Amino acid sequence: MGFEPPQRLARALDEQYGKAVAEGWLGSLGALVEAELSAGGRDLTVDRVAAPGGRTSVVLLVRRADGVPAALKIAPPGAAPEAERAALAHWNGWGSVRLLETGGEAAPGDGMLLERLHQEVSLRSLPEAKALLEAAGTLRRLWVRPPEGHIFETVAERTGRRTSAMREFAAADPELAPLVEAALTVREELVADPAEELLLHGNFRQSKVLSGERAPWLTVGPEPLVGERAYDLARLVRDRVEDLIASPGGPATARRRVRKLADSLEVGQERLHGWTLFRAVESGTRALAEGRRQTGEMSLEFAGWL
Repeated sequence: MGFEPPQRLARALDEQYGKAVAEGWLGSLGALVEAELSAGGRDLTVDRVAAPGGRTSVVLLVRRADGVPAALKIAPPGAAPEAERAALAHWNGWGSVRLLETGGEAAPGDGMLLERLHQEVSLRSLPEAKALLEAAGTLRRLWVRPPEGHIFETVAERTGRRTSAMREFAAADPELAPLVEAALTVREELVADPAEELLLHGNFRQSKVLSGERAPWLTVGPEPLVGERAYDLARLVRDRVEDLIASPGGPATARRRVRKLADSLEVGQERLHGWTLFRAVESGTRALAEGRRQTGEMSLEFAGWL
């Protein structure tokens, strides 16, 4: 079939993997889609490609042979689709999109067949206060014990892999060095005294929570790992950062979010503050390194408010 990947995905893969790798995978995507539609006895027909789509995968809105709508998600190997599949299987639809195929042999490209949600309706369509309330309730459902013998990396492992790049960035930009050093210091303190070991979404924010038929709101696109709730909640604190930056009360609002979310989900405020600082600085420096200047500058300005 003729297949044109969403431009947002093409740009993101280029930034993350480099032009040659991105073009190679995208060039094979048409054939991969064809294989996935019939893999393992599937008999899927494509309605359309979900657009603008995500930055790490392509999602096709499909129909099964019985006419039931579904979504087929195909990600490059670097996106760790096996970890996402394992997390969705463990949640089994509790707070998350449901995996429609479990057990048996994986499809050729490890594509995931998921229940179809309303791709165009996320929590970002709600007023901010209501969106944060619904997001917190959804996130709470995901925090369960991981399965025995799980394959997920830990918060310490994931964040540890990112510290070298942050130090290199600080060395090249002395003006940002104090902020980066503060983030690295608080990360060392937090991982030295882990609070709990739960299965986390890993990249939770309002745009990752979509409207569904089975439940009002269900999360998608996890980058699962194991660790403490404060790490997961920290990304939600920074949500709609562009609105905060444009607001004269942005700094006070950011600090108030930390307090309110920590209290509502019974998470230690100091630990949430620390992980929010680290994640904002890590995200900001990574975005700048990838050439996404506006995104990087907003994340670092937010971190400076904390």
